[in-house]
Amino acid sequence: MKNKIIFILISFSYFFCFSQQKVTWKDLSKVTFTEKYFPDYDETLLHPTFSNDVKNLHGKQITITGYFLNLNLQEKYYILSKGPMSACYFCGIGGPETTIELQFSSKQKFKTDTMVTVTGILKLNDSDVEHFNYILTNCKGVLSK
Repeated sequence: MKNKIIFILISFSYFFCFSQQKVTWKDLSKVTFTEKYFPDYDETLLHPTFSNDVKNLHGKQITITGYFLNLNLQEKYYILSKGPMSACYFCGIGGPETTIELQFSSKQKFKTDTMVTVTGILKLNDSDVEHFNYILTNCKGVLSK
C-alpha cells in the first residue's frame, strides 16, 4: 500500500513538473517598460520589467496561440504575434509584449498571418537587445483551429 501511494505521488509530481501551461497574450502583458540607454548601440530602447506572474513562467514549457510571422526564410527567423502582420508591433500597434521570438530546430512551412499554436520553453530576455523580450525555444507548432 505504501509503495502504491509513493507511486501515485511521483506520478502527479511528474505530471505537474513537465506538463505545458496554456498562456494567453493577457498573461504576457504583465510587464512594464522604461527607456534605457544602451551605450554599445548608442540608442535608448525599451527595457522590460517583468511581473512576478511572468517571471514564474520563465523556463517553463508553455503553449500560446497567435499569428505566425515569417520574417526571414533563409535564417529561420520567426515570430508569433498577438495580431496579424498589418497590426503587429513593428507597424506601431501594441508593444514588445505582443510578440514572441520563435526558435524552431528546422525550417517552418507556416505562411505569414496563419494562426498557429506553439509550444516551447519560455525564456525572458531583459538584456540582449538583439532578441525579443519573450523567446520560445525548442518550439513545435500546429495550425490553430
